[in-house]
Amino acid sequence: MNTSIVIADDHPLMLRGLTDFLTSKGYNIIGSAEDGKAAYNLIVKLKPEIAILDIRMPYKTGLEIAEDCKKNDLNTKVILITFDKEEEVYDQALEFGVFGYILKEFAIEEIENCISQVINGKPYFSKEIASYLKASTLDKKPETLESLTKSELKIVKLISENNTSQDIADELSISVRTVDKHRSNIVHKLALDNKPTSLSIWATINKDFLI
Repeated sequence: MNTSIVIADDHPLMLRGLTDFLTSKGYNIIGSAEDGKAAYNLIVKLKPEIAILDIRMPYKTGLEIAEDCKKNDLNTKVILITFDKEEEVYDQALEFGVFGYILKEFAIEEIENCISQVINGKPYFSKEIASYLKASTLDKKPETLESLTKSELKIVKLISENNTSQDIADELSISVRTVDKHRSNIVHKLALDNKPTSLSIWATINKDFLI
């Protein structure tokens, strides 16, 4: 609960609502901002564990902040809050290593779950987005799945169920190092970006094909 958080949104009501809600739940809100430039300056100065950012803000968008954090090797994990359901925006978020992506209409009910997942290094995105992305790829089983071995498929299935490398190692009675080696091979075979969240998100989106 002592997770340090910076929140930024150019809508004062949304900003206050989210700040008050998380503070009441015991989270450590160390800064807030109403525009992207101020938000990024806070992240650089305060180095919060998590930054909860509106995508569309003056001076710098949430996506631009995420891009700058990645470019400058800042350890802050970015959670974006947005009305956008466009796949293009979502793809950009993945490219910039965003850990969480929540639709504004579900922000209050999903934010705690999102934070707890992100703190544990697991990506989180609104169910609405997951179903939206699935709808756009419905019945299209990724051809790259055919290249995976039975062991690799088992590991991807466990990843899709939000298991960590340690969980998977315990489940399969293998070492964490072996799991990580498998993960690296899977990322290569699926031609994914080598980012912490890419495989987890791919596995979640394609969960229905992992039988």
